Amino acid sequence: MADIKQADGQAPAADGAAQEAAGAAGTAGTAGADKRAEREAARLAKKVHAFAASHGGAEGQLAHIGRGRTRIALVGSDGEWGNLVANSYGAAEGAVRKAGVELREDFDGEMAAKVRTGPYEWSRMAGLQIGGPANT
Repeated sequence: MADIKQADGQAPAADGAAQEAAGAAGTAGTAGADKRAEREAARLAKKVHAFAASHGGAEGQLAHIGRGRTRIALVGSDGEWGNLVANSYGAAEGAVRKAGVELREDFDGEMAAKVRTGPYEWSRMAGLQIGGPANT
């Protein structure tokens, strides 16, 4: 007689006790992940708050960048801008909310118009494409 396998390749649990034990192990792993996300959000919130305080306020926008990570794009009231990366969308959102920074849905034209770029940014943008030093 062949063994029965579930879609995930695991044999079905023989009784309710085995299922409860598996559920408890998953819950413990989830609780650890939640605590890590909370610690990360608190650490990032300090950085977001410091940025906003030093630039007369700020707006933020969150974007998935792959492998579960999320970019926090910040634009200060004075036009300065910066990015932070969080290991999850939840940590990024929690950080921005804890810091009291307004979140925008999109990095639209209105938000982009507030960004002030200087010679450094222009040299980096052009330098990697035309006439700049070799990208080696």
